[in-house]
Amino acid sequence: MTLIRETDFITSIADALQFISYYHPRDYLQALTAAYHAEPAPAARDAMAQILVNSRLCAEGQRPICQDTGLVVVFLKVGMNVRWDTALSLQELVNTGVRRAYQHPDNPLRASMVAPPIGARKNTGDNTPAIVHVELVPGELVEVRLAAKGGGSENKAKFAVLNPSASLIDWVLHTVPTLGAGWCPPGMLGIGIGGSAEKAMLLAKEALLAPIDMHELRARGAANSLEALRLELFEKINALGIGAQGLGGLTTVLDVKILTYPTHAASLPVALIPNCAATRHIEFTLDGSGPATFTPPNLNDWPRINWNPAAEARRVNLDHLTREDIATWQPGERLLLSGKLLTGRDAAHQRIIELLNRGEPLPDGVDLNNRFIYYVGPVDPVGNEIVGPAGPTTATRMDQFTEQLLRDTGLIGMIGKAERGAIAIEAIKKYGAVYLIAVGGAAYLVAKAIKAARLIAFADLGMEAIREFEIVDMPVMVAVNSHGISIHETGPAQWRNHSE
Repeated sequence: MTLIRETDFITSIADALQFISYYHPRDYLQALTAAYHAEPAPAARDAMAQILVNSRLCAEGQRPICQDTGLVVVFLKVGMNVRWDTALSLQELVNTGVRRAYQHPDNPLRASMVAPPIGARKNTGDNTPAIVHVELVPGELVEVRLAAKGGGSENKAKFAVLNPSASLIDWVLHTVPTLGAGWCPPGMLGIGIGGSAEKAMLLAKEALLAPIDMHELRARGAANSLEALRLELFEKINALGIGAQGLGGLTTVLDVKILTYPTHAASLPVALIPNCAATRHIEFTLDGSGPATFTPPNLNDWPRINWNPAAEARRVNLDHLTREDIATWQPGERLLLSGKLLTGRDAAHQRIIELLNRGEPLPDGVDLNNRFIYYVGPVDPVGNEIVGPAGPTTATRMDQFTEQLLRDTGLIGMIGKAERGAIAIEAIKKYGAVYLIAVGGAAYLVAKAIKAARLIAFADLGMEAIREFEIVDMPVMVAVNSHGISIHETGPAQWRNHSE
């Protein structure tokens, strides 16, 4: 009978989470590299180049691939002959490992979990609790599969109960364009079919833990109906032209994974969950002999990409910018930003709006007139870093605040990731502002442009506090210009149904 020691289990969870925070899986690197070389769309190709360059930098520096280091999801298969040398529950064991990983002094990971989920929503401070699923199985082993799932992709999970005669393919092709680009494509889609409502969602989440093998499947052809379905969805989703970061291009998904389960004769439950460019998952088995070990990948697995951010980019000094200047910018234009900008996400926006509505002054230093705000919640710095990885968050969450900020504060520009909704685009056009995007999945690369940072307001919000960054040559792209033209609309339209 296998004895699993408390320290071995906790150490394995902690080490696994650290490992996946800075090492992309080899299958993902290979698939993304192939997509990069095949991509003719310039904006999408540049985005993939940044993701790949960022990935190598993170592997070399052992720092997080993305500032959103995710909520932890763990699937455990526990052999029924296993004994545990611990007084802790499985949930407590996992949480202890998560806490150790996210508070590692050499590579602290961003704590994103808040409790309660409604009301105060206070950050738990250590990214616990994890989401734990347990299955008892025959045997004497403990199989662990875990993922660190970013909020941008998790927020795009979809579920429906179709009529048994309905077309799954039609539902997927209708649903994927509604996801927008907040899930940071290209990535994977996990699809769960059957069971019950909760079972279909679990199947979709589990499907994302499988290795990417679409290249091999396309080469050999489908061996069964499920593989044929994967191939058909892969081709038809990519034909939508959404592309990397939603900018338009040939590759939106790198793979489509499907798991099924028997279901009620009257039902067809289906779930769809995307995985983002920060694909972070791993599996290991504990047999009582000690903690799991994880072998670092060979740096030769990363492609050598000659990415030049200055090529065809306009250099912009934020400290001397006017509305007349930004009026000349065009959608898809690449910029290198230097100067000072403020940061702020959902919670900071909410507080600013509350102050404005009460007629109270904004905190000292929060002067948005003729300035830009960056939607970011960075990782804590280590060593000589100014900030840790500091990539953009999904901008659509700020849409509800956009018009009032543009109207009442003099704000002229915003930086985030993914598309803006109709109300935000209308406000941008109305007030002659602009919206820029940085590449989601290139957080460490972006952070290298930040040369100074200081806390300005709302320190209690932690990573969501308002800071002032001083930046040099931060690479961004014009996503919505002052006339309200969005590259997230024009780009996919150009590449829809485009053949290589």
